[in-house]
Amino acid sequence: MELVEEAKIVAKVSEYAVAYDFEVYDIIGTITWFRKNRNLVYSTIGLYLLAVYFGQKWMKSRPAFKLTLPLFFWNLGLALFSIICTLRGMPELLNFLSKPDGMYLAACVGPPHNFATSFWGLTFVLSKFVELGDTAFIILRKQKLITLHWFHHASILLICWIGYEYYETGGRFMFINAFVHSFMYCYYALKALEIKVPRTISKALTTLQIAQLSYGVYGVFYVLFVWARGRPCRMNLETVVFGGSIFAIFLVLFIRFYRQSYTSHNKSKLK
Repeated sequence: MELVEEAKIVAKVSEYAVAYDFEVYDIIGTITWFRKNRNLVYSTIGLYLLAVYFGQKWMKSRPAFKLTLPLFFWNLGLALFSIICTLRGMPELLNFLSKPDGMYLAACVGPPHNFATSFWGLTFVLSKFVELGDTAFIILRKQKLITLHWFHHASILLICWIGYEYYETGGRFMFINAFVHSFMYCYYALKALEIKVPRTISKALTTLQIAQLSYGVYGVFYVLFVWARGRPCRMNLETVVFGGSIFAIFLVLFIRFYRQSYTSHNKSKLK
């Protein structure tokens, strides 16, 4: 099937999502602005890493801040955003995946634009700047800051920015991450209030994160397979290679974290 014909199918399955007035924006102009200002994300990541390093040094000789209510409302706000983002963005992805050859439609076919999905995709990218604040709470409360945390925030911000620059079709899958965050930030909000959450919940959340990363790695190999067969796919090599590398690294780190946190051998060591 030719790309133009598949685009027509996408047009039909996209009709269900009606955008509100505030969700209609200048997509081309925004993409152009992102492409001209990639240095902004590099600068932000650089400042973030400096803040992580010097923030921990600054807090070393100071008592930990409690920050119970600010942390609760912070996580609650991110949870509500993630839920709305999922509700507005996920239906298009699920609709595509339900069609014959749905993985190809979702991952490789671009036009026409769906404003509702596009708008919440943009807000999802911008939310990665906001989520850097998660690290501030860890540092100010003098909790252990693991490598997985700061590396995750910095690299995801960069890959989301680059993905929007190219307006990647595979960006539709970002709403899986929003879905996972809906549960994750609800969990963090409860933990902020010192509500005892069963260990099985945290274990399930880590498992869910591993599952989404595994699906991300699968998606990268799928696009490479499509290219190998000579089939058109509107994805950029930079995003595929960089994104695939990041997903693979995350997958290894999360599996390592799972084993350290939940296996019986390591649980006894932690005790």
